[in-house]
Amino acid sequence: MSVSVLLIGGIDSSGGAGILRDCATATAMAATPRVAVTAVTAQTDQSVTSVHPVPPADVAAQIKAAGQVGAVKIGMLCTAQVVDAVTENLPDAPLVLDPVLASSSGHALLDAAGVRRLLSRLLKRTALLTPNHPELRILAKGLGLPDGADEPSCVAALMGQGCEAVLVKGGHSGTRRICEDRLYTQSGQITPFTGPRFPIELRGTGCHLASAIAASLATGSDLRVAIETARRLGQARFREATEGI
Repeated sequence: MSVSVLLIGGIDSSGGAGILRDCATATAMAATPRVAVTAVTAQTDQSVTSVHPVPPADVAAQIKAAGQVGAVKIGMLCTAQVVDAVTENLPDAPLVLDPVLASSSGHALLDAAGVRRLLSRLLKRTALLTPNHPELRILAKGLGLPDGADEPSCVAALMGQGCEAVLVKGGHSGTRRICEDRLYTQSGQITPFTGPRFPIELRGTGCHLASAIAASLATGSDLRVAIETARRLGQARFREATEGI
């Protein structure tokens, strides 16, 4: 019997990221996607031309209608009011939070008040936070850390808000041929996950990874196993995209 995963986030009209990418990923992992749309956007690989937040009451109604699920993945939240609606209506299931703060083209996708609400309310419900390095710095700055704070200090501040684990994605850092993600847990253990750095950029990689981890957690997988499974799926997507380059 298929497990179900609740995917909360925005609709990217080009299909490169957001809930459409989440649904494709969950389906590829034999999970049944259920959704709660937080915003409707018009965007391409180059730009975001419009963002329309869904009223918070409608977001809450979607979450309630989705019913019981094996895991939850959250992406774009758009506004502080939507963050509150999501936090107050989450089902009792492991939560993977991909902190979508801006589009690849630089358009803000969560307002400043929303970032503060995410830090103060949503992190304590989070089993795994999956920031890239720019997102990690922005979130840590929201907790009062200076711009130059190192990665462990940033992670410690976020975990101090109640988050169970943080997976820092290495795709935005360095030019080495190897890409390393690092998992930090409340026990103090740091687990590296390494793989090749591909000579191409793809939109929606964060959505893909987080939704794949959530789908794996929904089956009862250990967190490290879920991350390894999700990374393998992501690497296969990159290999397919780079064929012929």
